[in-house]
Amino acid sequence: MKSEYLQTLVESIATGSFSKAAETLCVTQSAVSRRIKFIEDQYGFPLIDRSGPVLVPTEAGRIVLEKAEKMLSLEKELLHDLQGISAKPSIMFCCTPAFGVVYLTDILKDFMLSNPDTTELRFFFDMPDKVVDGMREGAYQVGVIEHNENFDLAEFETFELPGDEVVFVSAPELGLADGDVSIDQLTRQDLYTRKEGCCSSKLLDYNMKKLGRDYGEFSRVLYYDDLHLIIDSVRTGGGIAFISRPVVEGLVKEGLLRQHRVTEFEHAYRRTLIVNRAVPAVDTPRFDNFIACILSAFDGSGAERIAAGSKRFCAVHRAAT
Repeated sequence: MKSEYLQTLVESIATGSFSKAAETLCVTQSAVSRRIKFIEDQYGFPLIDRSGPVLVPTEAGRIVLEKAEKMLSLEKELLHDLQGISAKPSIMFCCTPAFGVVYLTDILKDFMLSNPDTTELRFFFDMPDKVVDGMREGAYQVGVIEHNENFDLAEFETFELPGDEVVFVSAPELGLADGDVSIDQLTRQDLYTRKEGCCSSKLLDYNMKKLGRDYGEFSRVLYYDDLHLIIDSVRTGGGIAFISRPVVEGLVKEGLLRQHRVTEFEHAYRRTLIVNRAVPAVDTPRFDNFIACILSAFDGSGAERIAAGSKRFCAVHRAAT
């Protein structure tokens, strides 16, 4: 039994919905349904009661769910223990996708120039709260999050980094003027966004609630877990997105996208570098150098780095589409 199948069962019951489980697991809803059917065929019992508005486990499903949670916990513990005895000095780093798109290439380039003999680096992308959870669990040694809420990070070493501006973007074909627009102009459009929990989604939700508004006012809200798909959908005139400005800066300069702000909105979030020195098997000089490379991405040449990273992302995006 593949562990992702058991995880799919756990998420389906936890969220009460195949579609929400699909969003959490970053797979299609049909993939979730196939996995559940496979498990039910494997054990010969229906495990989920689909008759109501919310998915609930059957009697057999409760038994399998209890064991599945234990098995997944043991697997997580196993991976953690194996990381602790790794013979290779490794750096495990996790950040939000927007940070990875704009900054990670330059950070890695700088690090490898000064540490050419490094043999193992592991990079992960996730939502801010998941990054913090992973740091606490020892899954990562270094993390970068963009956020507006206050996380309890007292157990870690932290560095405040300059944050990014988050703006609405649209294709010129939509006819929205560059610069300031009203929220009413924007809610007439389809909104493309990443899954709930990402930093831009949380910032948009905060701003809407501050104005006594909500997501339901947009024509439609379409969730994608891929920045390329979101930007491509907006570029073709499908709607708007609320997104980190450096990610789309190159496309805006080329006139392929327009950027918009709402006067009553907060358009910036905070950024924090988190360091967990309690994780074992760290090559300290190499580790410290990696942290220094992250910090140097925001020194006096930070603007050039942002522009270069954005330009590089836009070039890759055009090639992909």
